[in-house]
Amino acid sequence: MSQTYGRSPLWERYNDTQVTKEAVAELAGFKSGDVNFKLALWDPRVNGVRYLKTLVFNLAAGLSPANWARLRRIAHRDVGDPFSITYDGEPVCLDYLQAVLELEFIESRLELAGARVLEIGAGYGRTCHAMLSNHDVAAYHIVDLENSLDLARRYLAAVLTAEQLDRVHFHGVSEAEDGGALRALRFDLAVNIDSFAEMTPGTVRAYLDLIDGHAAHLYVNNPVGKYLDKSLDGHSQGDEVVELALRTGLLRDIVDIHDNRAVAAQSRRFLDAYRPGPGWTLLADARTVPWSFYWQALYRSGASGR
Repeated sequence: MSQTYGRSPLWERYNDTQVTKEAVAELAGFKSGDVNFKLALWDPRVNGVRYLKTLVFNLAAGLSPANWARLRRIAHRDVGDPFSITYDGEPVCLDYLQAVLELEFIESRLELAGARVLEIGAGYGRTCHAMLSNHDVAAYHIVDLENSLDLARRYLAAVLTAEQLDRVHFHGVSEAEDGGALRALRFDLAVNIDSFAEMTPGTVRAYLDLIDGHAAHLYVNNPVGKYLDKSLDGHSQGDEVVELALRTGLLRDIVDIHDNRAVAAQSRRFLDAYRPGPGWTLLADARTVPWSFYWQALYRSGASGR
């Protein structure tokens, strides 16, 4: 072999391990295997963080000036050590990119100054953090399961000012029951992001009934259905978790989540499923960036004066 144009020591190894004579002799499946993972594509099985950071970088590159302003108003986004990139000197992670895009969708259609907000299933509290950093809401109520609620309390205490934190109220799920504290309150906006799909159908319907009777608007952001594509994660949490996930939520149809027409068709069922009651009007809906199979919608109660 030519010493001038021959293989480097690195490619000597690759030719012995991945791009072997035997491997390149077979076309079937080579683009989703070791040959192409060395020639053209980083192996997604071990390069998840690389792809995540690439996704965040490209989303950051497309942010509007208004969304950059929303993001910069949110202080202490580095608490918890997220996977971040740096764009124009600003640290950016996926959680808060999604938060500002969701906030843009809501605030373009609803005045949030002075609003009383109820979030059902707040995770660690990034939506609350984003909203209070950008709007002078009157009160922000979070209802969640005990462990998640404890995390949200600690996180929001670390990232919000004392004045902001005074407007946040934490509720265990028992307070959503008939006679519970949440039943005595009225809300301008109820929010659910990515948790209705993980509840039992009965629990989702109970929350929608609470919203129907006690809220003027609902913003919902969830998957349009279920999927069974094992290539995405190898069912890494086990088949039992897969089976449990398939039995949760109101939308349990198996959907090709990377077929835009299939997702768009299923979104019609999404809009019907999450309408809290017959008197509610759909104000807007759209696919949720960046995910192919998440949809978002904003509804208004017929009893709302806002």
